[in-house]
Amino acid sequence: MVSASAERLQLDQVPEGARVVVAMSGGVDSSVAAGLLARSGYDVIGITLQLYDHGAALARKGACCAGQDIHDARRVAEHLGIPHYVLDYENRFREDVMENFADTYLAGGTPIPCVRCNQGVKFRDLMTTAQDLGAACLVTGHYIRRLEAPNGPELHRGIDPDKDQSYFLFATTRPQLDFLRFPLGGLTKLETRDLAEEMALPVADKAESQDICFVPEGRYVAVIEKMRPGAAQPGDMIDQDGQVVGRHPGIVNYTIGQRRGLGIATGSPLYVVGLNAAKSQVIVGPREALLKREIHIHEVNWLGDELPGADGVVVGVKIRSTRAPAMGRLWLSDDLSGHILLDEGEFGIAPGQAAVFYECGEDLSRVLGGGWITTGPNSQAA
Repeated sequence: MVSASAERLQLDQVPEGARVVVAMSGGVDSSVAAGLLARSGYDVIGITLQLYDHGAALARKGACCAGQDIHDARRVAEHLGIPHYVLDYENRFREDVMENFADTYLAGGTPIPCVRCNQGVKFRDLMTTAQDLGAACLVTGHYIRRLEAPNGPELHRGIDPDKDQSYFLFATTRPQLDFLRFPLGGLTKLETRDLAEEMALPVADKAESQDICFVPEGRYVAVIEKMRPGAAQPGDMIDQDGQVVGRHPGIVNYTIGQRRGLGIATGSPLYVVGLNAAKSQVIVGPREALLKREIHIHEVNWLGDELPGADGVVVGVKIRSTRAPAMGRLWLSDDLSGHILLDEGEFGIAPGQAAVFYECGEDLSRVLGGGWITTGPNSQAA
């Protein structure tokens, strides 16, 4: 059996028996987090967020915060004997997440709605609710660690490399980190599943959530067209010399690095290497055109002890959640924009995605922050 000590739960500074709020999505991870706290003697309140149209959600499976998942969260709460509430955050979710999702695609970017959701409705808004309820902390089922340090709590990668969610939580602020706890950060997914079975949770064998919750079966273009009717304008598909090589139905159908579905017959493979929203152009080129070393970022959330100096700082950098950090050097300006120069190039760096940086060390464990990738001075994207 996995130990459920206060240290393991990352609750060592929260008095035993204190009230805690657990964000319950209806999945295995958040259910186990709630179960661990309940059996350790904390006064647990479970809260599930209704984030989008409940009627449409009822027909969906495998997406967090949908109708079935709300039902599952309620079943788990009943099994654990803890109170459970469902909060309607649909309007906030649409404004903070879905609107940004559509606008980013229409601007030629590739958004990450899960990050926007975490930094907005899930942490900022739900945290306020937890504080109003008199909770000592807000607990989530994310695979990430919060470690106490001399200069305050630090954010570290989860110990399970296949489940680490630090990429999606880079926007967690210092005040939020003071109030958040992540009891699964020191567990593997297998250990979490074992705990779910040990506690006989009704969701112990529930499958992983894969889709973006408001995008049925990955059909994001249909979602954008519904939110922004007529906004997707057809245009030219051009090569890197500016020559027209074809037509496209709208840039929302394309992402940087895409190869399939271009509809161009050439002697060698072509990829989307740029998107110019202002001119409604899709720029195509060979794979080597996707290789870049310099990344420009803005809206940086910094969690390090001191901002990098004039010489920058060596960091590990993730540009995708599934990739290991690549080494590079980071420079930041006072306005928390900046740029990164990678030691070796990465393929398919796309505006709208995130660059997350980790403190240079043996295991690149500590999250120093991250920022949103924007277009550089020589980019062909708008």
